[in-house]
Amino acid sequence: MIRFALNKGLAALLMLWIVGTIVFAVLFVVPGDPAELLLTSDGAVASQESVESLRRQMGLDKPLITQYLDFLAGAARFDFGQSLIDHVPVGKTIALRLPRTIELILAGLFLGLITGIPAGTWAGLRPGRSFDRVVSAANAVLISVPGFVTGTLFIYLFAQVLRWLPAGGYVSFASDPLLHLKLLTLPAITVGLHLFSIIFRMTRASVLEMRTHDWVRTAVAKGLRRKLVVRRHVVRNALGPIVTVVGLQMGILLGSTVLIEFIYNWPGLSGYLVTAVQQRDYPSVRAVILVVSALFILINFMVEMLYSVLDPRIRL
Repeated sequence: MIRFALNKGLAALLMLWIVGTIVFAVLFVVPGDPAELLLTSDGAVASQESVESLRRQMGLDKPLITQYLDFLAGAARFDFGQSLIDHVPVGKTIALRLPRTIELILAGLFLGLITGIPAGTWAGLRPGRSFDRVVSAANAVLISVPGFVTGTLFIYLFAQVLRWLPAGGYVSFASDPLLHLKLLTLPAITVGLHLFSIIFRMTRASVLEMRTHDWVRTAVAKGLRRKLVVRRHVVRNALGPIVTVVGLQMGILLGSTVLIEFIYNWPGLSGYLVTAVQQRDYPSVRAVILVVSALFILINFMVEMLYSVLDPRIRL
């Protein structure tokens, strides 16, 4: 197990270095001088002094290898320089916004897991019955509706018509815990519904497959209780694909919650990335892409570790 973890950890570090190198190189793939492009993005005419000053601020006046080493060293210290728009350290802004996005994803994941796994298990154990048909039909509708459409409908129904919850915004948990949870409820349910549809389908398919294996029929033939067979031989073996798809969805959600954050005015990392791209804030764009990539790699590493615990054959 230790050797397996070390191999996967080294592979994750190698992948992170490759991603960092690609992120660094992207700035130089764009034709033209990045400093000049930034100063003339709105049609203004920039003087040579302004261009040279911005080049020095961005570190573009240094040799390429020096810029590359400085970038890697800064990334290792979580120091990505200052934003070119508001001159605030990028690392500080990411440290402020990233927990909000992670909180939203984890809240949605919790809702998706506590509903998707039981519903998928029940439907997989009783295929073709009323519960399976109704939930599968509802799931087909859910998976075909984009998250921003669901979010808009929720705002109209629960915030404007019923007035049960606020339409959007953000308040820190420390300042007002109850209001924070109210503001989190609708975005979390929107994310949770998307995850529910995926987790339900994967759980149902996995349970249906596991029911046909010889060890399940043998356990039933030996007279083991149904609940014990389901828990130990069906659900446990069905968790592998579920863990994999949940890990992938968490990584995808780190960059795809931008519309949900925008609809609910949730100040997370995805919205910050969109603003940085629109304003050509290169240090911020670099930093956010690198941080999201690092988190995606970390999530995949954790999924592989958990998968190896659920199925020891993976370690071989």
